[in-house]
Amino acid sequence: MKNNVVSTNPFIGCETPYNDADLVLFGSPFDGTTSFRPGTRFAGQAIRPDSYGLETYSPYLDKDLEDARIFDGGDLELPFGNTERVLQQIGTYSHQVLADGKKFLMIGGEHLVSLPSIRAAYDAFPDLHVIHIDAHTDLREDYMGEPLSHASVIRRCHDFLGDDRIFQFGIRSGMKSEFEWAKTHTHLEKFTLNTLPEVVKSLKDVPVYVTIDLDVLDPGTFPGTGTPEPGGITYRELLDAIAELQKLTNIVAADVVELSPQYDPSGASTAVACKTIRELLLTLTN
Repeated sequence: MKNNVVSTNPFIGCETPYNDADLVLFGSPFDGTTSFRPGTRFAGQAIRPDSYGLETYSPYLDKDLEDARIFDGGDLELPFGNTERVLQQIGTYSHQVLADGKKFLMIGGEHLVSLPSIRAAYDAFPDLHVIHIDAHTDLREDYMGEPLSHASVIRRCHDFLGDDRIFQFGIRSGMKSEFEWAKTHTHLEKFTLNTLPEVVKSLKDVPVYVTIDLDVLDPGTFPGTGTPEPGGITYRELLDAIAELQKLTNIVAADVVELSPQYDPSGASTAVACKTIRELLLTLTN
């Protein structure tokens, strides 16, 4: 498979050769359906060098990346102007990683890149459930007539997952019709993550995919995103949520999406993304 050579500039602590790794990190640099400010395709390029501002050890989780076997294959080489082909390539890579008996964490990219990876996880684990942390519902049937959009990614996941498999947290933006639709099709918690411990308890032993859209954070903490939404959670709340995910015994894959580094020249948003990825990598090593 392509991208089986360690990236020339890997994320800190992710230098294990593919064949020896338990966990794969890769990037999907695509923002072809971004509805407001583009730029998420540059996230992986910003995150990897800035990860060296971190330590490999997490004092939050008392775990160290140096004790894990993680391969960083870099960013996938994705074509411009062909959304369906992009999704196909992401799906092919995700399927192969899972078929090789490994877990993965994908760096976005806009949120639509989650669709083929979640589908790959569902194909491998038919009882898959999704934990979705985000500012936005992402439940539109289409956006301006386009069903493949970062505004409809979770609706497209529901197409194959069905009811009672998607758990949404931190949601504070969407059409009224999306919130109404969610009442009978997903578990949607507006504004906060307060019911996450209860959901984690109910999903303790089933296969779970975790998708984190970083715009769940308040833009005062995380301005570097294409669709900033005031009224978000604090970074400490997000860290506590990731720590809660440690109680799940079968997280099979995850992603972190929607960093647009150019909108935050201070670099603080990229630092937030780096630390979130470190914490999720260590969570996936459970």
